[in-house]
Amino acid sequence: MTIAHRRERRPTDMTERDAEATAPCTDAARARLVTAYEACELADLARAAVPIGEHELNPDGTPRAPGAVLADAARVLAAAQRFLEAAVVFERVGGADWQLVGDVLDVSVRTARVRFAMSEAAFREELLPSEGTGSGGAAGEASSLRAHMVREPLETALDLDDWVLRHEDGDSDLGTAPVSGGLVRRDPRRRTGKPS
Repeated sequence: MTIAHRRERRPTDMTERDAEATAPCTDAARARLVTAYEACELADLARAAVPIGEHELNPDGTPRAPGAVLADAARVLAAAQRFLEAAVVFERVGGADWQLVGDVLDVSVRTARVRFAMSEAAFREELLPSEGTGSGGAAGEASSLRAHMVREPLETALDLDDWVLRHEDGDSDLGTAPVSGGLVRRDPRRRTGKPS
């Protein structure tokens, strides 16, 4: 997903309503945003696997590039697993216990906890202020992207708004802010020491 340049409003331009709209998102809203992003990635990967390229098949119908479709399917499966992990983290940050997660996934509480506790811990760590440490490679880049999404949710939400509207099939009225409009923000007038 490409991040488009947007004009940032200066604090002196903001009304009280604008301040509420730009207040930091709740942790649960940030987790839901990561889930939305993973769903977007999954949809893009799955959609790209649908067309059959003009030169993809040999005259006898066999693949010209053996393993290419299988590799596409493996990428879709990995994206589906990331989407599931993000959904579990969202539910947990929103207050769900491991029993609920296990029940929905039809696994034991212990299995649910073992499978997803590290994803939840990683998300909660992404909520902490950055200390400039990062790992290299693709895993480090993915972690860095997720941390950016968590720390700058409005930017990600606006990009996802654009994506949803480009892919809208016309069957529903999603409005102009189908993702960013649903984000719940912390009350800027309420100052607590505890994260939401």
